[in-house]
Amino acid sequence: MSYMVGYGSNYPKQIHHRGASIVSIKKDPAPVTCQGGFDWFHRPEPNPNVLEGAIVTPDENDGFADDRNNFQLAEPTTVTNAPLVGVLAHLAQLL
Repeated sequence: MSYMVGYGSNYPKQIHHRGASIVSIKKDPAPVTCQGGFDWFHRPEPNPNVLEGAIVTPDENDGFADDRNNFQLAEPTTVTNAPLVGVLAHLAQLL
């Protein structure tokens, strides 16, 4: 499994991220209330918006349960993404 959203065929599809878990206004222009956001958040389907490039964290046994309620593992953070971005930026500079 890839821990980067959108990379490969088997990646996390239930990221703990409000913008990714609520339908786009382009598909449904109806306003989403605070409570309505939680209704979207608690659906078992994959997120309607793919948060491409976000990186999630595996557990101590290198496992990952794709469940947006598990914020400890399913929430993309700058702490997780920043080191990878830094390394890739440095490598791009060398080209």
